[in-house]
Amino acid sequence: MAAASQITSMEVKTSKGHLKVHKMKKKVLRKQVRAQHTLMRHEGIECISHATQSLVIANAGLGNGMSRQQLLRMVEEYGLVETLLMPPNKPYSFVKYGTTEEAKKAFDALNGKEVTLEDFGQNIVLYINFVEKAQKTLKHRRVKHFGYEFCYDNNNVNKDKPLPGGLPEICDLFLEKCLKQGYIKHKPDQLTVNQYEPGQGIPPHIDTHSAFEDKIISLSLGAEIVMDFKHPDGHTVAIMLPRCSLLVMAGESRYLWTHGITPRKYDIIQASELGQKVGTITADVGDLTLNRRETRTSFTFRKVRRSPCNCIYPSVCDSQKGQQRQVQPSFPHNDMEASKLEQEYVHKVYEEIATHFSSTRHSPWPRIVEFLRSLPKGSIVADVGCGNGKYLGINKDLYMVGCDRSKNLADICGEKNFQAFVCDALSVPIRSGSCDACISIAVIHHFSTAERRLATICELARLLRPGGTALIYVWAMEQEYKNQKSKYLKEKNDSKDKEEEINIGGAQRPLSDQMPDSSSQDSACSDRLLNDLNDEGCAAKLVADSRLPVHTNRTSFHSQDLLVPWHLKGGTKKKGESIDTVLSPAGSKESQELSPVFHRYYHVFCEGELEAACRSLDCVRVQKSYYDQGNWCVVLEKL
Repeated sequence: MAAASQITSMEVKTSKGHLKVHKMKKKVLRKQVRAQHTLMRHEGIECISHATQSLVIANAGLGNGMSRQQLLRMVEEYGLVETLLMPPNKPYSFVKYGTTEEAKKAFDALNGKEVTLEDFGQNIVLYINFVEKAQKTLKHRRVKHFGYEFCYDNNNVNKDKPLPGGLPEICDLFLEKCLKQGYIKHKPDQLTVNQYEPGQGIPPHIDTHSAFEDKIISLSLGAEIVMDFKHPDGHTVAIMLPRCSLLVMAGESRYLWTHGITPRKYDIIQASELGQKVGTITADVGDLTLNRRETRTSFTFRKVRRSPCNCIYPSVCDSQKGQQRQVQPSFPHNDMEASKLEQEYVHKVYEEIATHFSSTRHSPWPRIVEFLRSLPKGSIVADVGCGNGKYLGINKDLYMVGCDRSKNLADICGEKNFQAFVCDALSVPIRSGSCDACISIAVIHHFSTAERRLATICELARLLRPGGTALIYVWAMEQEYKNQKSKYLKEKNDSKDKEEEINIGGAQRPLSDQMPDSSSQDSACSDRLLNDLNDEGCAAKLVADSRLPVHTNRTSFHSQDLLVPWHLKGGTKKKGESIDTVLSPAGSKESQELSPVFHRYYHVFCEGELEAACRSLDCVRVQKSYYDQGNWCVVLEKL
């Protein structure tokens, strides 16, 4: 009887539990329906019963205190967020995922979930519905198109249906001035005019690559505004766009950074620049003030693209979706795979780009010169991976010989009357213990496994006599060290890497008869957009299928193993020769007109990684370890 009574008690508790869950589900469903009615009443948008990529989240809007940062953190837990729209003063938001499965996962996890508003400490419950697509809610700002209608449902234009009348004639004088000053290369044929009242904004976005050419210009009239730029690494920069200023987005700022205007009635700006109101909004709390927004009208001019986009940012390029996965190599898992990867993405590439590469390698690095000049007169020195031989003639009192895996680079050394031959750094045909010193500059980071990198260091040690020294340089993961950015991040036109020149930044230029120098404006804005980029640690961040990511030049590294683009300039291909066409479809008209893009494999080293590898060898000791302009460097002594 006691056992039966206990079972009955358990059944009652289970029944109560089920009843409670049932009531909670009914409440959530009731709130969902109410949210559907609110959405229909406010936006005229109908929720749907089947799963899609797009969700509307009630109680998670700017109107009830949900910050964009908090909401983004929540929704990004369930998949790749393509779009997050937060209408001004509304208690709901729209989110679009990359796949329906991700949206369904978010729906199941967040619907009916209670969360705390970070800025207010209040608890709210989220209620979620599926919608056909995330809405732009353009009724909150006035918009008009000229030349071509911009379709907000697919973020593109119908290139076969131009609008009658083209662009207004009143724009001709302004556009001629922009062409003359070099702000644009082609006369735009599409214009979007937006009028923003205080409190209105536009979600962060990248203008669709396939829709428009590079260089998009936007004229701000009526009032100034703060525009927010965001890099895929999460770094954000707020830039004041003054009244009667021109924003020029080209290169990286056009293709990679999102730009948007946060819906609010006041902007935080620099108090010290109230007179001119231009530039980046810094975090100096002692120099910030509020600026009330007024009505602003923007004229955004674009040139409609007539061919697929061939930019160097395939991860965010709609024209190149599907191409990247087919050609990106995987991270090697054994020595054979590593050898094949290096053959394809190191050896072949340097053979192809040797002439152009050599033209960019003419300035010796001071600390390497210092090392070579410190060696005793008559020392025998091997430069393993000598490239075009720029260090072979530094000290005339040394007997220097160079070697490189690239025959074309070794030939360039011969043309300079330097002694150089072709070999692999893993097996150098020089007698053991015959060198007083060795240098290995920017070589070991091209080996794709830890074992092969260590074997290369062993080979350098083998060449040294007892007491001999070797200097090793490798590319550093940390391109910002001790609050100092490397030249790689700081300089748009670095003399050491001119092949990787990218037009970055949105230059702001006052529209006056005396326009400032464009080159200085571009450089300043490039620095602003790349300011304080944060590294995210040294763990290799490969995608799920181990594909190597393609690095974005002039930005921080977010994976230790990656492909770095090289844009070949001034060279022509021989008939029948192949190139790595990750970004250019072979045989297309566009690929013939644009510079070929090659990809070099790199393993960028974390702090201490190179030194630890050297210390693992019993035959050498580390004399010195230091950081030099984005490189980790070690001086070894043979025991």
